Amino acid sequence: MQKTTFEQRCKALRFRHFSGKGYSLFSCIGKEVLIGTLSVATLTNAKAEGVSIKTELADGELQRVEHRLDDVVITGSRTPLTQAEAAKIVTVISREDIDRAAVTSINDILKLATGVDVRQRGGFGVQTDISVRGGNFDQITILLNGVNISSPQTGHLSADFPLSPDDILRVEVLQGPAARVYGTSAFNGVVNIVTRGAQTTNTQHPSPTNFYATLSGGSYGYANANGGVLFSKSLPSGRLEGAPRAVIKGALSGGYSRSDGATPNSDFTSSRVFYNGSYTTDNLRVDAQIGYSYKPYDANTFYGASSTDQWESNERWMVALKADAKVGKLHLMPQAYWNRWNDHYQWHRGVSPAGENYHQTDVYGLGMNSWFETSLGKTSIGLEMRNEGIWSTNLGNAIEEDRYRNVGGHDGNDLRQYVKRDQRTNVSAFLEHNILLNDWTFSLGLLANHNTGLDAKWRFYPGVDIAYRPSDHWKILASWSMALRMPTFTDLYYNTQGANIEGNKNLKPEKTSDLQLGTRYTGRGFIGELQAFYSHKTDMIDWVTTPDYYKEKTPGVKTYIFHSVNFKSNNVGIDLNLQFLPQEIWGSRCPLRKVAVQYSWLNESSKYDVEVMQSKYAMEYLRNKLVISADGRIVSKLNLGLSWRLHDRVGGNNPSYALVDGRLSWDAKHYSLFAEATNLFNRHYYDYISIPQPGFQFQAGVKVRF
Repeated sequence: MQKTTFEQRCKALRFRHFSGKGYSLFSCIGKEVLIGTLSVATLTNAKAEGVSIKTELADGELQRVEHRLDDVVITGSRTPLTQAEAAKIVTVISREDIDRAAVTSINDILKLATGVDVRQRGGFGVQTDISVRGGNFDQITILLNGVNISSPQTGHLSADFPLSPDDILRVEVLQGPAARVYGTSAFNGVVNIVTRGAQTTNTQHPSPTNFYATLSGGSYGYANANGGVLFSKSLPSGRLEGAPRAVIKGALSGGYSRSDGATPNSDFTSSRVFYNGSYTTDNLRVDAQIGYSYKPYDANTFYGASSTDQWESNERWMVALKADAKVGKLHLMPQAYWNRWNDHYQWHRGVSPAGENYHQTDVYGLGMNSWFETSLGKTSIGLEMRNEGIWSTNLGNAIEEDRYRNVGGHDGNDLRQYVKRDQRTNVSAFLEHNILLNDWTFSLGLLANHNTGLDAKWRFYPGVDIAYRPSDHWKILASWSMALRMPTFTDLYYNTQGANIEGNKNLKPEKTSDLQLGTRYTGRGFIGELQAFYSHKTDMIDWVTTPDYYKEKTPGVKTYIFHSVNFKSNNVGIDLNLQFLPQEIWGSRCPLRKVAVQYSWLNESSKYDVEVMQSKYAMEYLRNKLVISADGRIVSKLNLGLSWRLHDRVGGNNPSYALVDGRLSWDAKHYSLFAEATNLFNRHYYDYISIPQPGFQFQAGVKVRF
């Protein structure tokens, strides 16, 4: 028998995950372990995902100290790169950040991100438009666990999620074009929502079964119930007793919320259910997700000031299946998904068919991404096909009568039919290579794109990202990229006499060329990020009124029509993100957990080929945004989180405003009691002209978890 030396027996062992099972550590080692040595090793250097946990002596007592390890794989490239390796800055809003903030919807979470403009049309996230760096709600891509769920009908519908904030593990925000990674719709940025069930699974250490639920209620008749269950099961292997061969894991959640409305004619109900599951072995991971939501709501003056009794309902289905298979050194990552929206809108509630529209939008996607690693770096090659189609009473080209379809969905009406139709297929080919050196990351990529909605030509959009790490704490970044965005079906076709809006079938696709410089500092107890960018945009789309575009609905009276046009724009801006994390320095005994200061500034220079009297979107961009937030422990298990947000928007009818939100909670091991308020000082403000926003809102509730 081969003898081992004392030095070999005492060699340090490192572990990344612990399942909590009594046998798991010994099973994965496959050797004898000295119990005394093990206890010291796990106490002094236990390493979790994204955090290194150590115990240190302070005043003669052991206490827990956390140090961040930027090893979480994030959005930003077509090959898996950690936050430390990535050549772009990605803002990550963690589960803990969400727990400490006063949020009732996913849209509220995004208000905390630098450079993100969240414009509400109604309270409680009933309808919210999300944009980045002066763009509009059509110019970003929304991902759910990496799957594109953006609507080609209108970005108004993209932010309807079959989720609640309780179901989310983290939110990632990538600012700037990302077409060569996520396709042409990633024009100004990407928001990726990662759910609890989609977190990376270690096949040897599955997480235990878990359950969570929330009950809350408050101002304006608001009531909310949401719950979810997480489960996992290990399939044992005969290779080594106790060592799992595979892990089946899943998360099922659902909820219901309602309100009488925080402003006149803005009541709503919202029902949702979502499942995300995975099957994982050593060389294969398969993920599936399915979601459904239905939300009817009064829409006040959402789409026009001349009607105060508008109404809308949004029904949504989403299904996706994706995998990551390792064949030798090659990773194959196929993906298939389907999204459906049924949208029902009334200019005057209950008055049909005047000013009433029905739309059914379907998106089918198939993709294959592959990547492999060599001594020269990580290379990715991919292909994606995305088919976008709409049946509508308003949007699209007129079709023959024998092709009419009855209106479907939850609000289906056998007396109404879809009489218009449009469809387009987008094919994209991707190539990306990442060179990872000790101090450098070089990421070079190219998107080749063909869209049947344009012509038979292929168009090419390159991009280059560079990161230099002069030390363990500093990273300097530079990137240049191009992107294109197709007009939505609303941009092209929308025509409603009551709201005085007309689309333009001759619109050109939007184009951008962006240059970005930035730096990131990561130290014990402090994170600092600074980015500066310049965007040259052509054929941008806006809805405007002009002196020569009007109708005389009444003889001699001009009614100016909002219509979609192309224009040019140059944008310059900066984003600053500073975070102070005292507990990383002084341990968990320090009552203050986090202080954050986030600031963004933007200047936009636009040029139109027509004389513009009024603009709906481009001339109302968010010029300054400042968010200051802090959270920590008051005493024992009592925690407090506060945030102050300043919004300064251009335009004469958009006065700046500042809001204060707060959350107070008693957080025990298996439950939390909380009370939270938004707009604490009852400020009167607008995100859109003529659409007043809620004043002081209060809610309280309980969260349980096992």
